[in-house]
Amino acid sequence: MKKNSLLIFITAITLIACADNPKIKEIEFSNYHKSEDHQHRKDSIPVIYVAVSTMISPMETFNLYKDVMDYISKHLGIQIEFKQRKTYREVNDLLAENKLDFAFICTGAYLEARNEIPIEILAVPVVNGKPYYQAYVIANEESQISEINQLKGKSFAFTDPLSNTGYSYIINYLKEKNTSPERFFSKTIFTYAHDYSIQAVKRKIVDGATVDGLVFEYLKHFQPEKIAGVKVILKSREFGIPPFVIQKNLDNNIKQKLRSVMLNMHNDPEGKKLLSKIMIDKFILADDSIYR
Repeated sequence: MKKNSLLIFITAITLIACADNPKIKEIEFSNYHKSEDHQHRKDSIPVIYVAVSTMISPMETFNLYKDVMDYISKHLGIQIEFKQRKTYREVNDLLAENKLDFAFICTGAYLEARNEIPIEILAVPVVNGKPYYQAYVIANEESQISEINQLKGKSFAFTDPLSNTGYSYIINYLKEKNTSPERFFSKTIFTYAHDYSIQAVKRKIVDGATVDGLVFEYLKHFQPEKIAGVKVILKSREFGIPPFVIQKNLDNNIKQKLRSVMLNMHNDPEGKKLLSKIMIDKFILADDSIYR
């Protein structure tokens, strides 16, 4: 499979990212579970670390979730700091190295991590009344492509190797058809963000892509210009929605307070308003059964 991910990432940044966006500040790592100095700053406020997998572009993801994390931090009485990364693998690696306390990760990343990393589901989002989502296969509206079979011999964009909707769905779909990306597509690339994949189709860098339906619907609602000229040609079955996960060894008192704040956000006018900005109805408890 041709995976020219560097080229498409550079291209996507050039075409899409705003030049005046500030860079997300990287924070030096240390394990606060094992270091009291790391756990408590000079003002004695505990610090916990979070990452949000880049489902939309890195800066967009950071901006969308920062206010939610600030809200949780305020109500928890604990400082929350971001550890943003480009790929889903990098976020999983931080969890494995115990350098994150909790994270919002892709379903595909969770399915891989759950048997390898000591994490558990903290809470899951409910969107449009359910904790499920779909993959959308998209093409340019100006093309004659109206179904996935017409993408045979065409170029195609994946999101991330650990993405459920942006990779695994199509791999499994093609496997059921007794074929593979290498045989079906003429070229494949990785974009490392769902909106980058959408823009790659919009700008005819590729003929098709598979993306997170939640991201597509978010852009359709708030930034419709970003999906103008793009059409959905296939929707997958429903999958368990990307969860918030937490380290099992995190202090149980902090864990329970964090869960309580998240589960009650929708009952508070301020929290409900913040959730609505990312098109989440509320957070609920869930277990592994929704990911079968």
